[in-house]
Amino acid sequence: MEEENHLGKPLEERRGKLTVVLTLATLISAFGSSFQYGYNVAVINSPSPFIQQFYNTTYVERYGQPMEDSFLTLLWSLSVSMYPLGGFFGSLMVAPLVNKLGRKGTLLFNNIFSIVPAMMMGVSEIAKSYEIIIVARVIVGICAGLSSNVVPMYLGELSPKNLRGAIGVVPQLFVTIGILSAQVLGIRSILGNNTGWPLMLGLTGIPALVELLLLPFFPESPRYMLIQRGDDKTARRALQRLRGWEDVDGELDEMRLEDQSERAKGRLSVLNLLSLRSLRWQLISIVAMNMGQQLSGINAIYYYADSIYSSAGVKENDIQNVTVGTGAVNVFMTITAVFIVEAAGRRLLLLIGFGICCVSCALLTVALTFQDSTEWMSYVSIACVIVYVIGHAVGPSTIPYVVTTEMFRQSSRPAAFMVAGSIHWLSNFTVGLVFPFMERGLGSNSFIIFCFICLATLVYIWLVVPETKNKTFLEISQMFAHRNQVEIQVGNAPLKPETGDGREDNAFKVTAF
Repeated sequence: MEEENHLGKPLEERRGKLTVVLTLATLISAFGSSFQYGYNVAVINSPSPFIQQFYNTTYVERYGQPMEDSFLTLLWSLSVSMYPLGGFFGSLMVAPLVNKLGRKGTLLFNNIFSIVPAMMMGVSEIAKSYEIIIVARVIVGICAGLSSNVVPMYLGELSPKNLRGAIGVVPQLFVTIGILSAQVLGIRSILGNNTGWPLMLGLTGIPALVELLLLPFFPESPRYMLIQRGDDKTARRALQRLRGWEDVDGELDEMRLEDQSERAKGRLSVLNLLSLRSLRWQLISIVAMNMGQQLSGINAIYYYADSIYSSAGVKENDIQNVTVGTGAVNVFMTITAVFIVEAAGRRLLLLIGFGICCVSCALLTVALTFQDSTEWMSYVSIACVIVYVIGHAVGPSTIPYVVTTEMFRQSSRPAAFMVAGSIHWLSNFTVGLVFPFMERGLGSNSFIIFCFICLATLVYIWLVVPETKNKTFLEISQMFAHRNQVEIQVGNAPLKPETGDGREDNAFKVTAF
């Protein structure tokens, strides 16, 4: 009761505000890290003909004969898919690094994995080596794998509970801005040409430099400093800077209380998580949603958008304008998702999103099949791609992170996100590697496969995934208890230290760690 009274007393004062320090820390970390994730997804899309020409020219200079088409396709698939493979390795590094270096320290250290490959890709043409590009894509992938987990963790721990949801979506917003920026720079008259592509690939180092120069002036996560480092003074000073007021005792007490409850419960490893019957269907659900998110074809559309528009009959001069327009729609719809997720609910947005993607893929297949005989079908193809992007941005792109947070309590959440992150990046890697061969072998029928994956994910969500909006973590556990064939033994007493005030976790649940 004492904590409750203590928390209740300064309730209005504890309603956090968007201070200058918090705003700048959010923007600098999201631009320096999350932006690069999106930028590097799309950066090799527009200049791909010129990069492949460089591969072939380099091969001719070395061996005196042109590269075989199948070998060029393999090298290009590697150039694309090494990025998500690096992301997978990066996601495995998250837990040890954030515990050792802290959240801010990990983001600063992570810039090595951006600046080094940026220089490598920038000099690849002068060095006459396509191997440098492939290796650099792995390294910059590690950067993305780390930042996609650490930025939401850092911002979630900096934010007051009433702003955690809004601030937690900023990293995903910067991912979409990064994609759009790469699409704009990829326009032929800017950098997407025979001379500009090395600079375009190398520009990914600039956000890292900005972060490296500015982020040291901002506080480390107070939660990390207090709970993991035991540094009460630094945590207090950081909170005072972030909140803009002196009295932060209530928030520090909350952290100490959480620390005590976590010590009593213990933290679950991935192996513990996989063996726990009480979390079985939650685990299967996040695997299904993350596989569905990545295998639904979104990265095929990002990585190969220009060739899709080209095969849809769009004129060469117009392709890049359509691609940039698609990126702008993605940014706009991600902003929209922020405002509708609490009103519409998670389950509905997932069902609508995967439903739109499923229908779009089916119609795209039909449109691409008949476009040679019917002139207006090329416009249907473009419409299908844009509608697909709208559907994906509303549900599959953002909601799995939210639901993963909500399905697991504090002790199991880090291990759950490690599993979710690994599945995310491995699925991303698979699409990048396999899609060029699918496109060559199946042609327009490639998207039928994505259509069935979207349908399967939709059916799974319909049958298994409950609505988690406005539910406590205990209520969500109880919703899964029947399906897991277990009794929830945890009464209110053990849960109270973690979810005793209810509002803390409800505010916290939309931030993906």
